[in-house]
Formats: sequence, C-alpha cells, structure tokens
Amino acid sequence: METKVYSKEGKEIGTVQLNDEVFNIEVSNGAIYYAVNNELANRRVGTACTKTRAEVSYSNTKPYKQKGTGNARMGDKKSPIRVGGGTIFGPKPRDYSYTVPKKVKRLAMKSLLTLSVKEDRLVVVEDFTSENGKTKDVANVLKAFAAEEKRTVLILKDDDAMLRRAARNIPTLHVLAYDKLSAKELLYGKKILMLEGAASNLNSFFE
Repeated sequence: METKVYSKEGKEIGTVQLNDEVFNIEVSNGAIYYAVNNELANRRVGTACTKTRAEVSYSNTKPYKQKGTGNARMGDKKSPIRVGGGTIFGPKPRDYSYTVPKKVKRLAMKSLLTLSVKEDRLVVVEDFTSENGKTKDVANVLKAFAAEEKRTVLILKDDDAMLRRAARNIPTLHVLAYDKLSAKELLYGKKILMLEGAASNLNSFFE
C-alpha cells in the first residue's frame, strides 16, 4: 500500500510504500490485549508489603482471660480481627513480570500499526533531527500536525539521542525506536508520527 509523506511543516512532498504484511493485516484484538497487559504487568514494581500476625510488633499477652467474661476467646492482641493486628492474606513483595510468545508480540505490533492506518492516526514525516536538542525543534513539528495537545507517538528510524533530548520536555509526546515499539503507546496514541526511514525499516523488520 502507498501512503503520503509530509514535510516537517506539514506539506505533502511525496509518497512511500508500506508493506501490506505489516500495515494492512487482519487486526488481532486478542494479541493486542495480551501485549498491552504484558507491558503493564512488567512495569509493576511489586513492593507492596503487609505484616502477618507473626510479624506485627505488639504484645503477646491475652487481652482478657480465656473463660468467664462472656466474650469469645482471644489469643493475643496481634489477632487480625483487632485494631493494630496483623493482615490476613495481604500483599507481599513479588515479581509481576512474565513473557508472552514472540509471535504474539509481533502480531500485536502489526495489528496496532494496521489499526493506526485504518483509523487515520498514522502520519509519515520526512526524516529530521535536532542539531542542538532544543524542545522547540520538535514542538514546531507537532504544531504542524495539530498534535501538540494530543497524546502523540514519534517513531524514530534509529536511537537519535539529540531528538530524544529535544522531545523529553513535552509531556504528551512519547518517543519510540522502530525496533522497540510499545503496544500501550501505539494503542492509546491519538497521533502517530513516523519518520520516513522508520517506515522503510518496519517494512522488513517483522519478516
């Protein structure tokens, strides 16, 4: 399939060929679901921790005698049913990360790229960089595509350090390399700006 290529100023300057095997496949909602959930799970810190009755620093004495009070028997003040006592089945530090098959990840990325084309969210922009890493270099490009206030994804053809530096002060912009895409960002991005070089690289990257 063929799509338009725009200049940094937002003017049409040509076309680029996109691989139908990457940008025009049958969308797999299941693969997208698994890929996004996997990314969110892998980002979890997993440091939540509660104390059981064995770990609470409290008195070991019985609050009142076993018999004769009319109350239910009570072992100690660390009991989970008392204020200040331990927690039953509370969270403990754990690793939430897990892996999904490579084929599922690849299918998810191709499905998300296809979805962005079908929903008219994907724009191919001529290759550009930032000479001095100034935020205005990237801000002017976003303004040309009316993406300044929207959640936007910029896909690079390589790991351009100066371009990343120029983009890091824009809170609505997420910068990704073509070979390190994020399912979550591609799904929720209102506008996806892809450099022409990144589009060419993606044509063969998922083969």
